[in-house]
Amino acid sequence: MLSWLGREFIRGTVGGNVFHGTEDRGPRFFEVTMPQRAKARRLYLIPVLTKALDILELLQTENQPMVLEAIHKRTKISKTTVYRILKTLVHRGYVGQGADRQYRHIARPRKLLFGFGGQSAEMPFSEAVTESLRAAAVAVGVDLMVLDNRYDAETAIQNAETFIREHVDIIIEFQVEEQAAPIIADKIGEAGIPLIAVDIPHPRATYFGVDNYRAGLEAGGLLADFAIKQWEKKMDWMVGLDIAEAGQLVQSRITGAFEGVKQRLPNMPVECFVRIDGRGMREPSYKVVLEFLNRHPKDKHILIAAANDTSAMGAIAAVRELRRERHVAIVGQDCLEEMIAEMQRPGTPAIASISNEVALYGPKLIDLGLALLRGETVPPYNYVGHRAITAEIAGHLSDVEAQAAIDIAKSPGAAHVAVARSARPPVKRRNAAKAA
Repeated sequence: MLSWLGREFIRGTVGGNVFHGTEDRGPRFFEVTMPQRAKARRLYLIPVLTKALDILELLQTENQPMVLEAIHKRTKISKTTVYRILKTLVHRGYVGQGADRQYRHIARPRKLLFGFGGQSAEMPFSEAVTESLRAAAVAVGVDLMVLDNRYDAETAIQNAETFIREHVDIIIEFQVEEQAAPIIADKIGEAGIPLIAVDIPHPRATYFGVDNYRAGLEAGGLLADFAIKQWEKKMDWMVGLDIAEAGQLVQSRITGAFEGVKQRLPNMPVECFVRIDGRGMREPSYKVVLEFLNRHPKDKHILIAAANDTSAMGAIAAVRELRRERHVAIVGQDCLEEMIAEMQRPGTPAIASISNEVALYGPKLIDLGLALLRGETVPPYNYVGHRAITAEIAGHLSDVEAQAAIDIAKSPGAAHVAVARSARPPVKRRNAAKAA
C-alpha cells in the first residue's frame, strides 16, 4: 500500500509492483516501476534417479536392514517403484537382500574389478566367451581385466599372479591344463580372492560351464541315429576325439558320447570304441584322424565325436583330404560359426554340433561373480544349457538366432578393460567359495 505523509509518498508494493510517490504543487502523479524478474534456474532432474537416491540414502542413514514396506512408508514412493529400484540396486551390488527379505546398504567405495584369464585368443570359442564377458561387464558396470592364457599352463600361472598383484575382486579362470589347476587355485586361495573356473574344474573354485557328460550323451545319440538311418545300423568305429590334458570332467564329453551310441546300438563290440587325443586343436586333430583313417582304409562306417568344434574342423579336413566324406559322420561341440557353415556344405561329414549358448556365458558369469562378492551361497557346480544344432536346423536359423547362438565373436568388444590398477590400495577379501 502507499501511505501519504505530508508532502512525501512512502514506497509501497501492490501486487509485486513498486510505486515511487512524488508531490508537486500541480496535479499529483505516480511513477510505477516493474521489478526485474530473477532468471529462473532450470534443474535437469531425473525423477526415478532421485527416488533411487532417496532410497539409497535412507538405507545409509538407518544403517540397518529394512523391509520393503518400511522403505515405502518412509520415502512415500509407490511400492512398485520401490520394489523395482531395490531389485536394480541389489543386482548392481549397492544393496544386499537377505533370506528374511530385508534390504541393507552395501558400502562401495570403488568400482569392482573382475579378472578373466581367457583360454586362448586363437581359439574361437574362447574368444566368443571373452566378448560375451566384455559386453556383460559393460552392461552391469564393472571393470574387466582380460589376460590371455595362450593354451599354456605356465602362462596361466603367471596371469593368475598378475591378477593377485592387481588386487582384482574376483578371478574367472578359463584354462585347459588340469595339472596347472591346483597351483593356480592355491595361489588365488592364499590371496583370499574368490575363483570361478570355466569348463575345467579347479580346487576350491566355483565351477561354471558345460554339463560335459550330458552334452556328450546328446552328441552320441545324434551319431547313433545317423548310423541307424543312413548306414542301416552299421558301425565300424566310434572315435572319441578327446582333450587328454583337460582332465576327466571334460573327457566325460567323450564318455557321454560313447554311452549315447551304446544305448541305441547296444550290440557293438567294445573294441569299436576308441579314444584319440586331438588336444582340442585343429592341427593335432587333423593329424591323428588322418593317421587313423589311413590305418583303416576299407572301413566305411566311422562315427567321430569331437570334444569341440575346433577339433571337429581338423577331423573334417582329414576326411576331405582322403575323400572319405561318405564314410564318416562327425558331431562337434560349441556350435562355432565355422561349424555352422560347414554343416550347410553339400556332402559334408559334419552332421551336428552341440551349442553351449556362449552368448549367455558373460551375463551368467558376471551374475555369479557378484553373488559371490555379496557373500551369497551359490551351488558349487553351475551348468549352462545346451542344445543340438543339426544341419537342418542350421539351415533355418534366423539372423537373430545365429547372432545369439554362434556369432557373438563378431560383435565389437566395447567393454572398459582395465589393464592396470596398481595405485589402488588392497582391500579385504572374502574367502573363495569351495566346491563340494
